[in-house]
Amino acid sequence: MVIVISLGAACLLGLGFVAQQHAAYRQPLEDMLRLRLLLHLIRTPLWLGGIGLMLCGQILGALALREADVAKVTPLLAMNLLFALTAAHVVYQEPFGRTLQLGAVLVSGGVALFLYGGRPHGGALPGSGSMRWLAVLSVVVVAGVLVLVGRRRSLQVRAMLLAAAAGVLYGLQDVLTRSSLLTLDSGLNLAGTWQPYLLPCVAVVGLLLNQSAFDAAPLRISLPATTAAEPITGIVLGVAIFSERLRVTPEALAAEVAGLIAMVTGIIILGRSRFLAKPTRNALRRQDEERQ
Repeated sequence: MVIVISLGAACLLGLGFVAQQHAAYRQPLEDMLRLRLLLHLIRTPLWLGGIGLMLCGQILGALALREADVAKVTPLLAMNLLFALTAAHVVYQEPFGRTLQLGAVLVSGGVALFLYGGRPHGGALPGSGSMRWLAVLSVVVVAGVLVLVGRRRSLQVRAMLLAAAAGVLYGLQDVLTRSSLLTLDSGLNLAGTWQPYLLPCVAVVGLLLNQSAFDAAPLRISLPATTAAEPITGIVLGVAIFSERLRVTPEALAAEVAGLIAMVTGIIILGRSRFLAKPTRNALRRQDEERQ
């Protein structure tokens, strides 16, 4: 059941990302990394629909995180790019070539191989004052460095780095969500912990970074970095904070590493698909003028 819920969440996330990027790509570059970008987008029905799909996907993801470890759920959520690709295929009526088929096999096979080899299990909620939570600070620093480096790079590189920073924060969001749910399940006072207060802040900053990446470049450039960074961050934090365990036999480690490599490689291949590319800004303006 956890696998079904996680895949349902990945489907809704993928469709939501497609709608969000289609709307964000129409916004001026001057709005990148500014809150006014979100203020402009919030008046766009298509973007709101994409946000609604994403929120539904996150709710399903939270349900999955309530029943299973972060290291088991987040790799399945990484398959949202497959659903985004399928949505683009339906819209543009383009056939799937061998390269796309290879990417799909690598992503699906990589996730399955990682779960089969690692079989993540165990884990417990540490106290709010535990030193394990310092891993959260390191993740925030990584996201900040990616943003700072991206500001000095070309537009495409900037988009990838901003998307990667968003993915890192989304992985942190998964961990904070699981922490809040475990706190509720244990009967502890949720209001007396700091994690629920940090959660919306991380969600808003991650959303702004993701929309800025969508504003800067087509989906094929921005989405793969987000999709790859989120599960990797979730897995690392799941082990560091919750002490989730992966099998460490030589065979298991080989399967885990091979699965992660295959998953990331497949995401990159799919993300480079021309079916996920959007028209240029001039073409978008011409389309809008023709409709008027």
